[in-house]
Amino acid sequence: MSQIILVASGKGGSGKSSFVTGVSRALTSLGKKVLAVDCDIGLRSLDIMFDVTEKVVFDWGDLLMERCTAEQAVIKGEIDLLAAPRSFSDEFTPEKTAELFKSFADDYDYILLDAPAGIDRGFILAASAADRAVVISTPDYVCVRSCGRAFDELRRMGKEDVRLVINMFEVKPVCKRRLLNIDQCIDETGVQLLGVVPRDYNISFSTVTGKKPPSDSTSTLAFSRIARRITGQRIPLICE
Repeated sequence: MSQIILVASGKGGSGKSSFVTGVSRALTSLGKKVLAVDCDIGLRSLDIMFDVTEKVVFDWGDLLMERCTAEQAVIKGEIDLLAAPRSFSDEFTPEKTAELFKSFADDYDYILLDAPAGIDRGFILAASAADRAVVISTPDYVCVRSCGRAFDELRRMGKEDVRLVINMFEVKPVCKRRLLNIDQCIDETGVQLLGVVPRDYNISFSTVTGKKPPSDSTSTLAFSRIARRITGQRIPLICE
């Protein structure tokens, strides 16, 4: 039985999808079978990040509406992918969406749900199936505040196991008080920390090309540490 993990953020640009991509790869390297589900209806991006755009024929909306089989909808690879629908449908209810995503639970160790930014309809659909959640925030006041709002909504929905990842962290701006430090991010959101991902320009290249960042890049190492913590290993929060 897999763990279904929602990856959410209060606002766009926090690096949520790159986190899903990086942690999916890290979990796979640990021998775990992973399904990544793009829940950003109308604005899907995981197919680009995994470099499988030409393989997308059906999406999970087609599967939910019985236009295809699961075998046709799932894009097989090192990490399996379910692409997001191009538009909303009245058929996409939290109950049906949760049932659909949970139907894959026996086939994977982890299912990562890449939610759209914000706390609107798409967020609620994605969260409906989640066992636990990770909220992503950059260390600035705007993103941290909106991340805290997403956390409040998850708690309202009964999601108790929620953790924070601080993304695009840079030491120099923090020292100059241009960005929040780690403790401030935790205090402002009220969420327990899962890990910190340093700013890494390899991610920008990877996002548009679908190519993996170098194995020794700071982001790859951070995603590996977070993946190990997700699996229950006792790993320090940040690199020493």
